[in-house]
Amino acid sequence: MILGEYSTPEALESMHHALGLDLPLWDQFLRFMNTLFTQGDTGNSIITGTSARELIAQRAPITLLLILLACVLAIIIALLLATLAATHKDKLLDHLIRIFPAITLGMPIFWVGLLLILLFSVRLGWFPVGGVGEGWSGTLHSLALPAVTVAFSQIPTLVRSLRAQMLEVLESDFVVTLRAARIPNRVILFKHVLRNSALPTLMLLGVNISYLIGGTLVVEQVYGIKGIGSLLFTSISKRDFPVIQGIALYCALSVVIISLVIEIISWWLDPRTKGKQ
Repeated sequence: MILGEYSTPEALESMHHALGLDLPLWDQFLRFMNTLFTQGDTGNSIITGTSARELIAQRAPITLLLILLACVLAIIIALLLATLAATHKDKLLDHLIRIFPAITLGMPIFWVGLLLILLFSVRLGWFPVGGVGEGWSGTLHSLALPAVTVAFSQIPTLVRSLRAQMLEVLESDFVVTLRAARIPNRVILFKHVLRNSALPTLMLLGVNISYLIGGTLVVEQVYGIKGIGSLLFTSISKRDFPVIQGIALYCALSVVIISLVIEIISWWLDPRTKGKQ
């Protein structure tokens, strides 16, 4: 693949030696692991010859920003909808919000992205059809619709989980005691109910973070964003294995780090774990 279709046997042999493919398999594996742990790299791109780590580092900032925006939007919207549903239990608003997850759970994320593009970009013209704008304002404006698309895949499960937890906490004994002490409902809801209800939902977000990252890579293709997703699909189509390995490795590492951060936040939110080793 590197030398092209009309390479000579001599050039093939020279390239085999340069890549270390003439070495025993165990030796190749040890060299690969050494490079991976000492340099954080999975090799050079077969197509461009550039380090896979450098290619990923060039595309990572825009992808990480998109994931961050999607997480923030998913949490804010889920908190709002779940709070409205729990405080209006068995009323019309609660039923409408409960229907939302049932309808949206089966929608493919790329299809949702296409619908949002047709509505908000093509018809209304509020957002660009694709690409990333210049400067912070242009970047955030162009990433708003993709972030909503990615968040859309997480909102239904978060709303269902948080609503169920809030209803359970609202019926608990300590909430009844707080109401008997004439504590304002607003204080009870935001200071006590939400804090005790958020932990299981936060853990659910941590479990789903791998799906969120995977969804981000797909959405980048839909919106034409030059992030890690477009690099992954280009590498797959050209069978650029070192870059594919690097993206898989760093995505897995990101899932582990984000899950660890969520565990720390959960420990901070749960007063029962304070002071425990």
